[in-house]
Order: sequence, then C-alpha cells, then structure tokens
Amino acid sequence: MDPLKRLAGQTAVYGLSSIVGRLLNYLLVPLYTNIFLTGQYGVVTIMYSYVAFMIVILTYGMETAFFRFTEANPGQRNRVFSTTLFSVLATSSLFVVVTTVFRQPIAEMVRFPANPEYILWFGLILGMDAISAIPFARLRSENKAMRFAGIKLVNIGVNIGGNLFFLLACPWLLENGPASLQGFISAVYNPEIGVGYVFISNLIASVVTLLLLLPDIWRDQAGFSVSTWKKMLLYGLPLLVAGLAGVINESLDKLLLRYLLPEGIAMSQVGIYGASYKVSIMMTIFIQAFRFAAEPFFFAQAAEKNAREVYARVMKYFVVACLFIFLGIMLFMDIVQHFIGEAYREGLGVVPVLLIANLFLGIYWNLSIWYKLTGQTRFGAWFAMVGAIVTILLNLWWIPVFGYYGSAWATLVCFVSMAVMSFLYGQKHFRVPYDTGRILLFIASALAIYLLKLLAGDLPRLADYSLNLVLIGLFAGAVLLVDPEMRRFRQSGPFS
Repeated sequence: MDPLKRLAGQTAVYGLSSIVGRLLNYLLVPLYTNIFLTGQYGVVTIMYSYVAFMIVILTYGMETAFFRFTEANPGQRNRVFSTTLFSVLATSSLFVVVTTVFRQPIAEMVRFPANPEYILWFGLILGMDAISAIPFARLRSENKAMRFAGIKLVNIGVNIGGNLFFLLACPWLLENGPASLQGFISAVYNPEIGVGYVFISNLIASVVTLLLLLPDIWRDQAGFSVSTWKKMLLYGLPLLVAGLAGVINESLDKLLLRYLLPEGIAMSQVGIYGASYKVSIMMTIFIQAFRFAAEPFFFAQAAEKNAREVYARVMKYFVVACLFIFLGIMLFMDIVQHFIGEAYREGLGVVPVLLIANLFLGIYWNLSIWYKLTGQTRFGAWFAMVGAIVTILLNLWWIPVFGYYGSAWATLVCFVSMAVMSFLYGQKHFRVPYDTGRILLFIASALAIYLLKLLAGDLPRLADYSLNLVLIGLFAGAVLLVDPEMRRFRQSGPFS
C-alpha cells in the first residue's frame, strides 16, 4: 500500500474517534455558554490553560522518546515501554501528593483562594492523564488504532455523561423530580459547586480511562533500564522545553488576558475568547488526529529510501485538508456561530485569524520531523522558545490596546515565525523537497476565496449557501488544476 494512503487510513481511524468524540464533547460548549455567565466560563478556560502547561511537564517528552527508542531498538520494545511507564508513574505520583498537600497555597497562587478543591481535582486528573499517555503511545506504536479510539470515545462519553447529569439532570430533578429521588440527588449534588462539576466530570472520565488501560499497562512488563532511561531523558528534555514554549504559544494568552485587562471585565473577556477559540474546533480535531497517526508513521517511514519525498507529499495534502476546513468554517459561519451562546458571539471576529494560526502550527509540526529524526531536538526547543518570546512580547504590547484580538494576532505571528524558522534550518540539516510554491499558492487561493465571500456581503440564505458551495468547488478545482499529483491521488482514493 502507498505509505501516504496508509497514513490517510490511520488518520481516518484516529480522526473518527477524535471527530465523533470531540463533536460530542463540543456539544458541551453551547451548554456551558448558555448556563454559565461569561466570567464563569472564564474559570473553565483559565483552569484548562494551566492544565495545558502541566501535562507537558508531567510527560516531559517521554511519549516522543518512546517512539524514537522503540523504532531504534525493536527487540527492546517492552523494556522501553516499562522504563517509560515507571518514570512517568513515579513523577506523576509525586505530583499528586504535592497538589494534595499544598492545594490551598496553590489555589491562592492562581487566584482561586476560595476553591482549593479545584487544585485537588486537577492534581488527580493530571496525574492519571500523564500515566495514561504512555499506554496510549504504546497502542499508537503498535497500530492498534481501534482500541485507542474506543478508549478515547469512552473517556469522552463518560465526561459528557457527567456534565449532563450534574449540570442538567440534577438541577431539574432537584426541582421537579419525585420525592423518592430527592435524597439521592441531595447526596450527590450541591448547587454551590456550579462550574466545579465540569472538573468533577473530567476526573471521573480520567479514572475510567486509566482503569481501561490497565491491561495495556501490565502487559509484557520487562523491568526498568537505568541506561535506557538516561538516554530517553537526554532525548526528551529538549522536547519538554519545546513543549512548554509551545504551550506558552497556545495557552498563555488566556492567562495574560486575565492579568492585563481591567479586573472588572477580565474573566468575562477570557470566557468570550475561550469560546471563540472553540469555534475552530474542526481544525484542531484534524490536526490532533493527524498527529496521532503521523508521529509513529514518520519514525517508521524513516528507513525507507523515499522517506523525504513521502514527508513532502504529506505536508502538501495536510495543508490542503486544513484549508478546506478553514473555508468550511468561515463560509458557513452563520451556522457555526450557534454552537456558542449569543453573549459570546462578539468574539467571532478572531476565528479566521486563529484558524490560519492553527494551520501554521500544523505546518510547523510537520516540519519538526527533521530534528526529531536526526536527534537534534535542541532546535525544537530553540524554535519554540523564540515563539514564546514573540507570544509574550506581542501579548504584553497588544492586549492592553486590542484586547483578545491582540492575542489572536500574536498567536498567528508566533506560529508563522516558528514555521519559517523550522523550514529554513530544516532545509540545511535534513532537506525535504517540500512543494513550497504550490503550498503557498493554495493558502493564497483559500484566503482570496474567503475575501470574495466577504465582498459578496449579505445575501438571502439560499443564494448565500449556493455561493458558498460554488466557492468551495472553485478552491477544489484550483487545487486539482495546478497539481497533477493531487488528481492522481483523488482518482485512486486514499484507501484503495
């Protein structure tokens, strides 16, 4: 099978779980944005921004190190897995103890002094999720996409079920339910917890996920290798630095908004910006699904003679897929906007900027394969740190002037600069024949089509939707016209 088609098939399986699961999970966004005030939803946005930082610290590059060392030492796969697991298990357990003992001081430090329980819950969530990341990585390396997808869907289903139970069912039953249920509801539900039930539902889902992964955790244990562990740490720690810098680029803006905007509006603006971020969910889902499939694929493909040509083809198809998602969201924004509450829609102007920013993040992630394959992970750390400096400086400059629009544009500038740096250095150290000209032409074409849509102005609904379909067809035609390889791929199909 064509390796590109094999990657497409794996992406589809991972994507099915991600798309179905995320779409189900995404249905929580209109729930949150209709029952919580913008400031309350800001609490959710802030807490999960902290989570983004901590999960990178708690996995400290060991997932990617696991892929690298299992491919480099195929006869030692079980030993590499056990070493990785024991390392992350030890550090995560220590983290849970620290957050449990010092939950009140930590809560005061992050400005939630009245809610130390948030720290306790998230300490447990993060510890279990970090441990779960390693058996999930093992499933990916073994191409067990169906089991991976199944457990992910269970996780999302439990999380959604918990949210619906605590945020909808319990309040209704407490007010309208039969007397026989009042005792049970009063025992499991406290209205004063409010937004905290979002976190409790996540905690329950993390517990269930870890339990489901226990067979994969205990399977074929081969002991801990100190020498392997030291090598993995040396490989993974630069990725930790890169990961932290990457999280700064993706999540720090929400935290800075809280501290740089006037206190009276800060949490509300964070909530609006966080909800607008969610509107770009389809781009995020695709990139996540692609990454799940592509990382083990890239390492496995490295030994093939035509590996670099395959990487170039992957990049081109990836960009085209992201541009279709961009156009689908932006051309049908009048439909998409209903996924968030009306009070949050004032922030939708940042969505096109965030979508293009995420496209360049995906491009950067594709480009990063050169320093991972060559073991020069320090470059990834440097690129991400430069991006983090750009993010911090531009947010400090633009947030007081432009609010969350400044954050969105800072994100775009950051990811474009990182992609450019990685491309320039990568072509010197590990040249891949990317079709740069066509890729830039595709991006320009999609932006031009979006501009045409804006120039068309308000139209009757039927005419508007008809125009949207014509514009998407125009983009597809342009792609096929300028790229003969794309035509051949379309004719053969990704799964033939």
